[in-house]
Amino acid sequence: MSSTQASLHERLLGIVRQFPERRILVIGDAVADQFICGAIGRVSREAPVFILRHEHTETVPGGAANCAMNLASLGAQVSLVGVAGSDEPGAALLTKLQAAGVDCGGVLTSPTLRTTTKVRILAGQLHSTRQQVIRIDYEGTELTDPKLHQRLRAQVAGHMQTADAVIVSDYNYGVASSEMVSFTRDAAVARKIPVLADSRFQLANFAGFTAATPNQDEVEELLAEQFDRPDELARACEALRARMGYRALLVTRGSHGLMLLAENAPAFHLEAVGAHEPVDVTGAGDTVMAAFTLALASSASFSDAARLANYAGGLVVMKRGTASLTREELEHSVRHSD
Repeated sequence: MSSTQASLHERLLGIVRQFPERRILVIGDAVADQFICGAIGRVSREAPVFILRHEHTETVPGGAANCAMNLASLGAQVSLVGVAGSDEPGAALLTKLQAAGVDCGGVLTSPTLRTTTKVRILAGQLHSTRQQVIRIDYEGTELTDPKLHQRLRAQVAGHMQTADAVIVSDYNYGVASSEMVSFTRDAAVARKIPVLADSRFQLANFAGFTAATPNQDEVEELLAEQFDRPDELARACEALRARMGYRALLVTRGSHGLMLLAENAPAFHLEAVGAHEPVDVTGAGDTVMAAFTLALASSASFSDAARLANYAGGLVVMKRGTASLTREELEHSVRHSD
């Protein structure tokens, strides 16, 4: 390893060591990701379908809750603001979050709400790896109550006072309303802390944030154009970054790695870390956002934050299901990479 590489690795490790000192606020749509696993026993006599013998069911935090889990796993102090129903998926979701050390005081629960739940059926032969065969989505209750949104904004205002950075994780289930987006951005700007957006369908509504972390498909959908060449994508993303008023735009590109567009800097390309054939990409964007935000909260440059996010993303896609990453795993990857 050259002295330059060694210096870079030590700098990145120094950033990671600061993660436990950081307090991050996550605002957004908490989702219960449920995995039902079974072994294929036989074919039904009633219809040409497989019959699965149930093995186990697991409910884990997804959406904004997965981002919070990754932040906690990386060592940060995390508060989550969102909603959940007083139902079984909501109870399982909160239990997992609290066990991980996430402050759920800002998660509003009510018997009139239904927790957004994504059920994945995983099947396989007795001694084979279970593969996802279908997903069933139970949409959460539409958030139309103005008083509920007012209570959510009050939670944001309270938790904002001690935050080192803020993430809005928008899965289009209603928490990240236009009023919430404006309120959060203005409050973070007033405190001079980074505020980052991860929006599945509404990135155009998140102008004026510090940064955003869309994937390439989301950028292409927003711009109504597909890009086959990296230089074309870079030009379009730089124009998007400038138009949205971001200091940085970090675009995830699957097996092609990451592309960073930062103010006053050329496009920065990072090749994917690790294997190019992922095991499972579920929730990988949440991991990238968590690492990127924690690094920025630790005074990292945008390029160093992107490097750490790239390591984090490369590690988590080798895990099955909605997974999180530990600080020790991230340090090991940085220390032993080329």
